[in-house]
Amino acid sequence: MAHPHSNTTHHTAAAVTAQAEILDLDAEILAEYATAIAAWLPVQASPREIVDLGSGTGAGTFTLLARFPDARVLAVDSSVDHLRRLHDKACATGVLERVHTVTADLDAADWPDLGTPDLVWASASMHHMADPARTLRKVYDALEPGGLFAVVELAGLPRFLPETAPADRPGLEQRCHAATAGFHADHVPHRGADWGPMLTAAGFTVEGTHTFAVDMAGERNPSIGRYALTVLQGVRHRVAETIAVEDLAALDRLLDTGSPHSVLRRDDLALRTERTVWAARRAD
Repeated sequence: MAHPHSNTTHHTAAAVTAQAEILDLDAEILAEYATAIAAWLPVQASPREIVDLGSGTGAGTFTLLARFPDARVLAVDSSVDHLRRLHDKACATGVLERVHTVTADLDAADWPDLGTPDLVWASASMHHMADPARTLRKVYDALEPGGLFAVVELAGLPRFLPETAPADRPGLEQRCHAATAGFHADHVPHRGADWGPMLTAAGFTVEGTHTFAVDMAGERNPSIGRYALTVLQGVRHRVAETIAVEDLAALDRLLDTGSPHSVLRRDDLALRTERTVWAARRAD
């Protein structure tokens, strides 16, 4: 039975809010890694005009503003809500004059005017493109000759639980992630892709690639529990119909914030993930 329009709108709004929360938590917890990626980039000179392509709520934008203090950033995203959050953060941190936001669907026929940036940054956004090869060509055409394109890709969803957890259903997280494989293959088939050959095919020269491995114990950051909760809530939405009843019950215990079994009350959480970055140059 179809939901009434108001309920559909509500669920969509809730999904956008949940995604924004994940992006904000990711930015907060992994700030040192974003900073390390920006520092690794083989820029020839400090960039002045930067585009953050698929900016979300601004993790990359604010990392780049801090790394390149003379630069301005054009943040492009399809979500008005995400860009509003980014704008509010820019106001709060006193950098609004260095940030411009553009709402755009990068899969649409008409692309936004990106100007002629000397650095384009795309973190965890390229795998969402319906036609990534087209997007790569569009970026190549927009870049200043000699400019750099940084593609940052995720290995997949982050992991949080030890393999022995929970005690009554060990290996639960691994089985849940395996159950999402079909969904991700259908909806984001390029997530975790090797972007090197595609960048080369678009005309870029790949000057370097580096993988940043993250293994951060929960006690290092109290937000890891909230991050785990939000990510696993999204996982539950996708696996509820496909995993064993016992696994779903165990997952629900982890997600019940009032339960002693809640993921928020565990002292054995660790954030494990990988980020790989490709630095690709447009020829002079």
